[in-house]
Amino acid sequence: MTTDVTIIGAGLGGLTLARVLHLHGIPATVYEAETSPTARAQGGMLDIHDYNGQLALQAAGLIDEFRSLVLEGRQAMRILDRDGTVLFDQPDDGTGGRPEVQRGELRQILLDSLPAGTVRWGRKVSSTRALGESRHEVTLADGSTVVTSLLVGADGAWSRVRPLLSAATPEYAGRSYVETYLFDGDARHPAAAKAVGGGSLLALAPSKGLQAHRERGGTLHTYVALTEAQDWFAAIDFTDAAAATARIAGEFDGWAPELTALITDCDTAPALRPLNALPVGHRWDRVPGVTLLGDAAHLSVPNGEGANLAMYDGAELGKAIAEQPDDIEAALTAYEQAMFPRGAEAAAEGIQLNELLFDDHTPHSLITAFTEAEQAS
Repeated sequence: MTTDVTIIGAGLGGLTLARVLHLHGIPATVYEAETSPTARAQGGMLDIHDYNGQLALQAAGLIDEFRSLVLEGRQAMRILDRDGTVLFDQPDDGTGGRPEVQRGELRQILLDSLPAGTVRWGRKVSSTRALGESRHEVTLADGSTVVTSLLVGADGAWSRVRPLLSAATPEYAGRSYVETYLFDGDARHPAAAKAVGGGSLLALAPSKGLQAHRERGGTLHTYVALTEAQDWFAAIDFTDAAAATARIAGEFDGWAPELTALITDCDTAPALRPLNALPVGHRWDRVPGVTLLGDAAHLSVPNGEGANLAMYDGAELGKAIAEQPDDIEAALTAYEQAMFPRGAEAAAEGIQLNELLFDDHTPHSLITAFTEAEQAS
């Protein structure tokens, strides 16, 4: 079959694009490998920035729905030393431009804003190929095919659309996260909950650290960062939750018990999250009828911008198409020429941030950077 706009991936970026197109009367179909909106946990807290993510939601006509999801007080941030000493404590006074929401709830308001049937669940893409004259064929895992005159890869790090444009593939960034959850923290894990505080916590040492957030319902969601080769993690049997937990916690021997509890007391099996990145400044020559957004285009180490940029990309692409519906190539060219430097800048800033987080002088180098930024604002 043939569709006007085919979007691969029902993440925040792909859904924002579909929503903006819908507002302009342009039909789109989104193909998503997951079998349903609740097929897996959608990750934790997102701070949605007033200079990109919120602008995307305004373009999508969903800013009021977004504001109803904001968890008050979650912009608070504290930095602790490994012995539990509070070194930096920034309260949430309600004036920050990065309100926090749950990723899954944000995704749901985007899904609810689309016509029924826009997202085709359980439709995993196995390959894509060019047919010529701006047309592309998408082959799905069940053997069926879709032919489209405009294909958008919003399918993340391991995009099946990217090879149509670029030979680049993500490479391991030298660090991985191990994800843990503590549920009902205030009642069941009071010491850890007190350490995290009302928003987010950073407890850092050279090459390692704990990054925790207080989510809805008192859930404490932690990313344990370790700068190790992939072989190091491969030697850990993550199917044995107790052994994996003990091995990861061992890297924080001597740290305050209220901090190590974020690992040892976890209510879920620890989940390995390797960090990968595309080359900074990744770009491609214009190929008729296809483009990328979000991580598919500019995957970088975590820097707080990934989801925001994906939504902003989606909104900007949708607006470009709506402004030039009779000249899609001009629309794609305008979108890409603005997107390339935007992604490159965020990726470079992400590398700088990660150096501050895990360098030999952390956490004091990070506190100095935060303090100088506050004084400059």
